[in-house]
Amino acid sequence: MSDQKPTAIDPMQVPVKAGTDYPEEFAINVKARERRKLGDAFGLTNFGVNFTTLPPGCWSSQRHWHSKQDEFVYIVSGEVVLVTDAGEQVITAGMVAGFPAGKPDGHHLVNKSSENAVYLEIGDRIPMDTTQYSDIDMRTAYIDDTNTDRYVHKDGTPYKA
Repeated sequence: MSDQKPTAIDPMQVPVKAGTDYPEEFAINVKARERRKLGDAFGLTNFGVNFTTLPPGCWSSQRHWHSKQDEFVYIVSGEVVLVTDAGEQVITAGMVAGFPAGKPDGHHLVNKSSENAVYLEIGDRIPMDTTQYSDIDMRTAYIDDTNTDRYVHKDGTPYKA
């Protein structure tokens, strides 16, 4: 069998990764989120692409921003509320949003509708990117120089596994 990655696929054939690896106290609003890691399915290394489904009431993440990673979101179907430091904005199918690296404007999507929302999220895979979480006592930090990160309190104290 070849290790060759496919050229074209049905995104629904990519396995679902549900929920989040956040510490338990921050996971509840994100638990129903479903991601299909399309970038991984193709072996992409410079950027990632996730095909994400948010059921009603679900959040995309905790509100956050990245030190080095640009992010881009395209709403495929449904509607979500984009929450940033500026407030809330409803975005619907066909609309896009972008978040430049290093801009400390925490953002996330919330599905306040009664239907699933589906979107593509695209971001760099720049080594040693860190994430700051705007509304909670959490950020990411690197264990060593292997580009392996973990969640820590803002003072650097690790969360218990």
